[in-house]
Amino acid sequence: MPEEDLIEVKFRLFDGSDVGPFRFSPASTVAMLKERIVAEWPKDKKIAPKAANDVKLISAGKILENNKNVGQCKTPFGELPNGVITMHAVVQPSVGKSKSEKKIDETPKKSMCACTIM
Repeated sequence: MPEEDLIEVKFRLFDGSDVGPFRFSPASTVAMLKERIVAEWPKDKKIAPKAANDVKLISAGKILENNKNVGQCKTPFGELPNGVITMHAVVQPSVGKSKSEKKIDETPKKSMCACTIM
């Protein structure tokens, strides 16, 4: 594939630091990008994804779906020559709630508001 057909992408982390930029084929899927992020994630960060499913990629305000490819994620204003696309990488671990947490969440909340008319 010619060098000019590759799309350059960098990933902005929660603390404002960047990972990349990396070059991807327009046919690369979002799932492939997530795997690359997990592999390249800085080891000194307190919050880190354990798997690619823990990462959400956001580009131009939209959460990208795993089955989309990089070419579909380009926005019209990102068509600058030699431009780097910045995507935000958000870590959302997919952990299930334990039974005790569900019981706490399902309890009805009591209102503590009271009005007095004089």
